[in-house]
Amino acid sequence: QVQLVESGGGLVQPGGSLRLSCAASGNIFRVYNMAWYRQPPGKPRESVASISSGGSTNYADSVKGRFTISRDNVKKTITLQMNSLKPEDTAVYYCAANVEAASSLRRDYWGQGTQVVVSP
Repeated sequence: QVQLVESGGGLVQPGGSLRLSCAASGNIFRVYNMAWYRQPPGKPRESVASISSGGSTNYADSVKGRFTISRDNVKKTITLQMNSLKPEDTAVYYCAANVEAASSLRRDYWGQGTQVVVSP
C-alpha cells in the first residue's frame, strides 16, 4: 500500500509565504513524476507544479516566479515553497505521485489534501 501525506497548509495574509510538504510511504519500488495540484472553492482541480525524478520542473503560469517545487528522492518527499501568496491561491492543495509499488503496477496516487487560505 502506498500513501501520500501532505502537511503545511494554513491561513496566511496576502504577500505571505507557506511551505507545503508531501511524503510518500509504503512498499514503494520507484517514484516517478511528483506534482502538486489545487482545487479552489467551486472550481475544478488544476495543476500547480510538477517535478520529474531527474529534477525537471513545470509550473502553471499563474504561479511561475512565486512557487518553487523541489524533491528529495531518498526521502521520497516533495515540497512546494509558496511566496507572494494571493487570495486567488486559496485552495485545497493535493500531492500526487506516479509510483511503481513493489506489489502492483505503476499508477498515480493522491494525498488527502491540505487547505491553504490566503486572506487579510
